[in-house]
Formats: sequence, structure tokens, C-alpha cells
Amino acid sequence: MAAPPSHPFVYIDAEALHAVLPFPSLISHLRDGLPAFSGDIHCPHRVSFPLPTSPSAALLLMPSWCAHPSLPYLALKAVTSFPANSPRLPSVHAAVSLFSSASGVPLASVEGSALTLLRTAAVSALAASLLVSPSRPPSTLALAGAGALAPYLAEAHLSALPSLSRILVWNRTKAKSAALIAKLRNAHPGISVEEVDGMDEAVSAADIVSCATGSQEPIVRGELLRPGAHLDLVGSFTPAMRECDDEALRRGRVFIDFEAAMEEAGELVGAVQRGVLRREDVAGTLAELAAGTVVGRLSDDEITVFKSVGTAVVDLLAAQLAYENYIATKNA
Repeated sequence: MAAPPSHPFVYIDAEALHAVLPFPSLISHLRDGLPAFSGDIHCPHRVSFPLPTSPSAALLLMPSWCAHPSLPYLALKAVTSFPANSPRLPSVHAAVSLFSSASGVPLASVEGSALTLLRTAAVSALAASLLVSPSRPPSTLALAGAGALAPYLAEAHLSALPSLSRILVWNRTKAKSAALIAKLRNAHPGISVEEVDGMDEAVSAADIVSCATGSQEPIVRGELLRPGAHLDLVGSFTPAMRECDDEALRRGRVFIDFEAAMEEAGELVGAVQRGVLRREDVAGTLAELAAGTVVGRLSDDEITVFKSVGTAVVDLLAAQLAYENYIATKNA
């Protein structure tokens, strides 16, 4: 793509973001962009500032930039965390500011919470599409967790894997499960959407298990994963969090989104400390998978595990696509 054109500064809100980042387009963009630009995108460690305005409040800043002529952008993601907010007001808010990396000119402000949900789900669905068996297409997706990310994970996987015909939902809070099930049934009347009473039931029945919880104890027992299953772990982002047990990692061939997962994901950090997993046991990153420089699934019965923690690399790529599609729509 050429250098960003000269346009008035724009604000892309959540509604517009969903319109300009449909999952087929975003997943395809990440499939091409991760191998092409991952090595050229610079992402310093995020910086966190405690805020005295509210108990435990914090401001997190995550910059990223690329000087490649096909990706001439700089992004700054700002996240605020206010745990003391009332139940009616989300505790986490985010915005992504996009600039030209050639001139420093500000280009856009993008609603950050929706961007994060979209790009996180797209990363999971891209990994699944690269790791499931092409000769044994998956039919059943199990979702662990019914929070804000869950419907996005469902939509992204349905977009990337049209063979899916059944979704199983598990969540500790039944009311949230019921709301998610109703939403998915309304959006996809041809898909069977069911609640399960326990994760063991879901894991035993699913071809793909996607977890987006804040659990600190394993909810996926590796011994129950079906031959050929794919396990997607999204929820953990600190060493204290953990969505699967060591047996899932022993049985599975492990892939990660970025190297940061080895330092931040509790499943992997703990497994390395316990001698269950070595860094050389991790088969590759998502960029390597997308580029074809590492081999994905080795057999129909092999179990694959994908752990993501997210980085500013995908924020930059998603913001790029959102901005360019938004400008193209306005010019049409």
C-alpha cells in the first residue's frame, strides 16, 4: 500500500469500526500482514502509571510503529483501568491514536475497546484456520466464558471455519450464558447453540475449544481433549492466570501469537517452571504459521494448542485496515 493520503483527522467509533472491519477482511489482513511486517514493527514494553483519582486506577500506554513504506503508521494505544467504577460503567476503556510514521501527522482516533475485541477474536480464528485438519473439518466449537469477547470469538470462528454447525457455551454465571446463547441463536438460526453444565462435557465433545476467562485454575483438562482437537487459550495474560492444565500442553503441539506469551501466559510460564515444557517445544508463532515457515498440524489426530496474549503489532495492523477502509468508504 502507498503512504497514507492527506485527509482530515477522523474518529472511528465502535459502530463504524464493526462496519469497516468485517471478520473475513480482518482475518485475511492479519494472515498477510503478520508475516510481512512483524519484523518491521517496533513495540516497546507497555508503560503503566498509577492514577490517584480513583482506587487502583491506572493508565497503560502501548506504542507501536513501522517505517516500512507499505505500512507507514505509528499507533499509540491508551488504556484506562478504573476498577472502582459502578457496575453500569465499564472499568476498562481504550483508544488508539494513529499517526503517519513518515510525517508524524495525526490521522485518526479509533475506539480501542472494540478494536481489541475484533483483533483478538480474529487472531484466534486465524490460528484455528491454520491448525485444524483440512481433511477433517471441525463441526463443534466450545466457548469457555460468556464475557464481552465471547460473541466475537464465535463470529470470528464461524467466519473462518464455515464447517462449524454447533456451539457449546459454558460459563460460571448462568445468566451470562443464557444471554450469549440467545444472541448467537438470533444471529445464526442455522447453528445449534447449546449450554453445557461443565467444561468437561464441552471439552469432550468439541473439535475446537476456545477459552476467554480470567481463571487462575485450569478449566480445561487435557486428558479429555479429543484426538485432532484444537485448543485456543485467550484469557490469561499474567503468570498467575491459567486456563488449561499441564496435560493439555503435554498432549498438544503448542503455538503462540508472539514471544511475549512465554513471559506473560500463566499456562506456559508455569509449565516451563515445572519442567513440562521447554521453549524449544513451542512449534512456532502465528506469523511463522501464516508465512508457512513452520509446519502446522502434523496429522489428523494431533492436538494443537494456541496461546495468545496480544501485542501492539496486531493493534497497528487492525488500526491500519480500519483507517484505510474508513477513508475508502468516505471517498466512495
